[in-house]
Amino acid sequence: MRTLIIIIVTFCTIGAFAQSNHKTGNETEMSYKYSVSFPVIIVPQLFEKGWNDRTHTQHIELHVKRNLDEKNIVGVKLATWRLFQPMGILWWDGLTDKVKSESEFYPGYLRETGIGISYQRMLWKGLFATVEVLPQYKTYLDLDGNKIANGFKLYNSFHLGYHWAFGKKKRFYIEPQVHSQFWVFDTNTPDGFKALDDKWKNYFLFEPNLYFGVKF
Repeated sequence: MRTLIIIIVTFCTIGAFAQSNHKTGNETEMSYKYSVSFPVIIVPQLFEKGWNDRTHTQHIELHVKRNLDEKNIVGVKLATWRLFQPMGILWWDGLTDKVKSESEFYPGYLRETGIGISYQRMLWKGLFATVEVLPQYKTYLDLDGNKIANGFKLYNSFHLGYHWAFGKKKRFYIEPQVHSQFWVFDTNTPDGFKALDDKWKNYFLFEPNLYFGVKF
């Protein structure tokens, strides 16, 4: 969490500086139809711990978007991650404490993988709102990585953030944001996992995040 906050503050500062010092020629007013972005949080996870550590989420996520016009953007989201405890444990439920105590750890892992769609609406200057719908294929694994069961989940998220473009031609951008998510149609959950899931919510609120993207 501390690492994520530091990253967000750093990139916000860089973005604000780039915005205030850009030139106003044609080269800074180029429009791009497409962009590719990813959450910056997946970068430090590649270096902070071993890929197979108990609490490693193995999170990989990529967004490909198309500008319909100056206000409306649609996209495709590809994502996969591994959960070691229920996602519905909120900040005020002692989320970080439960990670340390391991009191709510699954008897294994849950791998969720999906391809979804997104709609982003520019509200005012760089301020935007986004909704994402991600159907997920679930794979339940024991602690040795052996498959236990498969299931399905419909994962949805709502985002509020700010778009900062920078660089000579504003090709690069960052999007600090806060998002909340909920999920439905959570099927075929093994008993040991379900007992823990039922203790907590089917939503998570106010997750900070930061995305980095390239336009083309």
